[in-house]
Amino acid sequence: MATEPAPSPARAAFEPPVRAPLGVLGGTFDPIHTGHLRLAEEAREALGLDGVRFIPAGQPPHRGEPGSTAEDRLAMARLATAGNPGFSVDDGEVRAQQKSYTVPTLERLRAEIGPQQPLVLILGADAFAGLPTWHRWTDLFALAHIAVANRPGYAPHGRRWPATLSPALDAACAGRHTADPADLRRAPAGRVVPFDMTPLAISASLIRDLVRDGHSARYLLPESVLDYIAAHHLYR
Repeated sequence: MATEPAPSPARAAFEPPVRAPLGVLGGTFDPIHTGHLRLAEEAREALGLDGVRFIPAGQPPHRGEPGSTAEDRLAMARLATAGNPGFSVDDGEVRAQQKSYTVPTLERLRAEIGPQQPLVLILGADAFAGLPTWHRWTDLFALAHIAVANRPGYAPHGRRWPATLSPALDAACAGRHTADPADLRRAPAGRVVPFDMTPLAISASLIRDLVRDGHSARYLLPESVLDYIAAHHLYR
């Protein structure tokens, strides 16, 4: 019986990774809310991700002290993502006890999962436009793909990119743009892909203000997280 010839070494070298990409969503999550969860779910579906890993920052470098401790934010992230098999929570930055920067976080993930697994860093359009202010930002492209979501309040639904980009960001992204999520499977890192998300005008600061002022935040975040906030007297 005839058999398939073995692939040549040259062909094997160019075979795309067989695993679906893993999404990475970092943030302070102070607290995690429906907007975060919906962003992750729509990215998972639109980009064909194997799952989304939520990574709460231990010590956010670009903002003031969070309204809740790192341990509380980690616990709330775990409560919010429970029940969705496509979501997981990474406690590495909380345990690190140092400022959380994206490039070292991705380097840690690379050491864990290996160099061939495609990684997709999920960003809003505003965060993407601000990349040149990030620590070692040009190293991001060697570590992960970048998925850019349209976020409410920044770009209308359906608009693909911010109105203006810095020359440095333009240069770094030259030749990296793709509209085909399948391209994310063909290399472990290096592409920039847009996707649309449902506009949800929910923010963690709004939730903190509502709780502080004694107003209801119900339906803006999971009930389990709301119960945790009440039980631990957060944001009061």
